Amino acid sequence: MTDSVPAEGTVPSAGAAEPADWLTLPDVAERLDLTISKVHQMIRDRELIAVRRDGVRRIPAELVANPTVRKHLPGVLTLLTDAGYDDEAALRWLYEPDDTLLGGTPAAALGGDQAREIKRRAQALGF
Repeated sequence: MTDSVPAEGTVPSAGAAEPADWLTLPDVAERLDLTISKVHQMIRDRELIAVRRDGVRRIPAELVANPTVRKHLPGVLTLLTDAGYDDEAALRWLYEPDDTLLGGTPAAALGGDQAREIKRRAQALGF
């Protein structure tokens, strides 16, 4: 079950977009056939990103490719964390429109041939 949820109390930066669909943590657990505890562990281990919307922790649906998480997402999240990005800033970066990428955002490009390019760009943020 996915929900379109506007950001609560935040104003996205100019041109920034939010994911179109969101999953709650129980939805992610069901989709990945895991326990909710394992989903919480994946968030702590930076394998997934979750942010609060309307008081509920949610994960962008497109980052959870049945039956796994996008292959390069954990590496990108680690690079963004190392560059000083918190979860909200990492989410903004992942969904910042970019016409040079297939799909138009780093998050969309993670599912295709440009995933390594996304990792290179995230790595460059630390310098």
